[in-house]
Amino acid sequence: MHSKNIITAGKDISEAKKVLVLLHGRGGKAQDILSLADHFLLDDFALLAPQATNNSWYPYSFLAPPAQNEPWLSSAIGILNDLLEEIKTNGIASENIYFAGFSQGACLTAEFVAQNAARLGGVILYTGGLIGDKIFAENYKGDFAGTPVFIGTGNPDAHVPVERVSETAKIMEKMNAEVTVKVYENKPHSISQDEIETANKLIFK
Repeated sequence: MHSKNIITAGKDISEAKKVLVLLHGRGGKAQDILSLADHFLLDDFALLAPQATNNSWYPYSFLAPPAQNEPWLSSAIGILNDLLEEIKTNGIASENIYFAGFSQGACLTAEFVAQNAARLGGVILYTGGLIGDKIFAENYKGDFAGTPVFIGTGNPDAHVPVERVSETAKIMEKMNAEVTVKVYENKPHSISQDEIETANKLIFK
């Protein structure tokens, strides 16, 4: 199970007007994904990056049956639930809370926000999609109420099929998210400059 370990940067949450939660990929570290924020237009933001135990949110592919990734997957979702409640108790409204993740962190981000859809400041999924050997639509509830979502991915990608990105976008659109998808031909499994610039235009404008 994951132990709660949140690395922070930016403004102290007691002084911040907005919060960005950043989720690292498999084998990554919270400090790595925090450095991404240097490229975003973030005034008055507190930055919070949970650290996965053993640097991985769940052991198998996000396309495995969810039961295979338990109890780690539910534990990771629980960490995010607790973190979201903490942010709200600091007086930050949900429309001023943003989520961004890369790869495994993007998959976890997608899964978490779709299970708890509400009006958020914005969601950025860098190469990720909803988790499972198939889409479990019954798990997703709520209303994004116009939340801007940006999904960037490569085609092909070694870990995330573009079909799952498309399915994820459709589910989120049905839940009233404003989804923008960019598919980059033969992009490496990394975050490109265009993906950063697009996030700034769509999410942090």
